[in-house]
Amino acid sequence: MKRSTSRSVLLAFLAVALSSCLSAPPPDTFEISAPAIVQNVAGTSRAQILIPEPTAIKTLDSEKIVVKPTPYSVEYLAGSQWSDRLPRMVQLRLLQAFENTGRIGAVGVPGQGLAIDYQMVMEVRKFEIDAVGPARAVIEISVKALNDRNGSVLRTKVFAVEVPVAGTTNTDYVAALDRAYEQISDEIVRWTLALI
Repeated sequence: MKRSTSRSVLLAFLAVALSSCLSAPPPDTFEISAPAIVQNVAGTSRAQILIPEPTAIKTLDSEKIVVKPTPYSVEYLAGSQWSDRLPRMVQLRLLQAFENTGRIGAVGVPGQGLAIDYQMVMEVRKFEIDAVGPARAVIEISVKALNDRNGSVLRTKVFAVEVPVAGTTNTDYVAALDRAYEQISDEIVRWTLALI
């Protein structure tokens, strides 16, 4: 009697737990929008550029959207996620930004068989909502322009952008990150084309 009662209780508990898992709404999924065509770009190059996937610390190397409530703590935007791992999205959207200029020979990612002249080696240092004080989107990306022919680094630059968040919803936070990324990708493209 005791055994069948405890088994019934256990089965009922599992059924409730399973139904609550199944009824939880899926997270909202966001992505960085395709970059606008970069206007008035100085310089044209026949060079072929490789964009490897950027490196990032584990908190950024995921689909989670980072929120910093204090300078030393990390949380994630509740009920929201990126459509892919953040470094992969940064890589592919930057590739599109270069292509949209129409001012380079070719741009690609590893495995596409280009005869590479330059590599853009990147580290995503920040890609977050800074919630200390008025909320703002903060992105910081370190870029090394590497001459693939001889392995020398032409130049290194850290790009940093902050954009205020206009609202309090998850969509507002992501929209600010999107605007910040559009600005930083524009800066990276202009810097690179002036360099090569």
